[in-house]
Amino acid sequence: MNEINLALPDDCRSAAEVLNRDCACVTLDHAALAQALTGDGGNGSGLYREILDTRPHLFSDSLVFVGRHHLAHMAELVAAVEEIVALPGWQERVLGWAPASARHPTAAAGAFLGYDFHVGDDGPKLIEINTNAGGGLLNARLAAAQRACCDAVAELMQRPQADVAALFVAMFREEWRRVRGQEDNRPLTRIAIVDEKPAEQYLAPEFELFRRLFEANGIVAVIADPSEFVWDGARLLHAGAPVDLVYNRLTDFALDDPAHAALRAAWDNDGAVITPHPRAHALYADKRNLVALCDAGWLAELGVPAEARRLIAGMVPMTRMVRAADAEELWAGRKRWFFKPAAGYGSKAAYRGDKMTKRVFEEILQGDYIAQALVPPSERRLQVAGEPQLFKLDLRNYAYAGRVQLVVARLYQGQTTNFRTPGGGFAPVFEVPGRVLESA
Repeated sequence: MNEINLALPDDCRSAAEVLNRDCACVTLDHAALAQALTGDGGNGSGLYREILDTRPHLFSDSLVFVGRHHLAHMAELVAAVEEIVALPGWQERVLGWAPASARHPTAAAGAFLGYDFHVGDDGPKLIEINTNAGGGLLNARLAAAQRACCDAVAELMQRPQADVAALFVAMFREEWRRVRGQEDNRPLTRIAIVDEKPAEQYLAPEFELFRRLFEANGIVAVIADPSEFVWDGARLLHAGAPVDLVYNRLTDFALDDPAHAALRAAWDNDGAVITPHPRAHALYADKRNLVALCDAGWLAELGVPAEARRLIAGMVPMTRMVRAADAEELWAGRKRWFFKPAAGYGSKAAYRGDKMTKRVFEEILQGDYIAQALVPPSERRLQVAGEPQLFKLDLRNYAYAGRVQLVVARLYQGQTTNFRTPGGGFAPVFEVPGRVLESA
């Protein structure tokens, strides 16, 4: 790598920008990644080869640099949202447009919330919140397989890193304790990792990593399709054995699909701890909630503290419902908006206004959509096949109960994250201080 001058003013964004622009080195150690995927037992090299052969753009070969100040602000926003979601007035409003299953109370907080941000000229902006955000454990293993490409990066890598996998195990045990801890002191002994046709899912390798992780921590774990469960009127059974907790990876957030009837019965009757669950999706992830967060007057009436309202106002882009009555105005100003379905996920049926046709816009007017002020993503420059390439990036904060567990980046080209861009994919995030870095 060429020498990088990081003798900058005490502006963490600028220091991170210099590294993201000029440090194009390969930091992923593929041999170390194969070893990291061995993790808690099993055939790590086989899992590594499966990912490389079938998901070649899942992992980027490099990392992303983010200023300490920005990381702190994102964590503050996560904590502020948690504070708001706990208010009875918030729950009354957002549960009013939620499906019936979301109104079932539970003490479970909901595992793996994903807070996604773009970093603009004036700092991080919250793009959306997701439940059952995938990739957390894959990214924990990816971060453990990085090598320093220069002195500046070596210094960043010397800083202590949290044992993220241990945090994840503790999270599931906490979900169990929250729901069952008041009844008895039985430990969590059996988890089912559930998705439709799990072996065919893009993040299927992560299911196996979680199975091994749970088993290594004394918890029996299975990977299963919803069709494999039976509700016996009191318990959720898999292969005849009761399931304590379901790690829910389904995108049927309400559990309304008839094919998921056994899981829905277990949810409705508290026959198993299910996390993340329909209530968490309604409280956090429905895109209409972003409209509520932008209602500053209502937040004040709700009793949201002034500091939390300041964070929301500065970090949540203006978001509004798409209504037919506003069609002319929205179409004329479409270049300023990004359109998303209220119940959407994974960038499905989401459109940048400047890329949208009139036909698509007419379809959006008939659907249940929000319009969010467009926030361009920041960029990362890398070498791909010997040629410089610019990648867009977003930052995902994996969070539980208001605390950030892990921050990762997703590198891509095109309108939205896609895991189809050569050189793109998940990338570890390294914190950059304001100015205390040496030149490479």
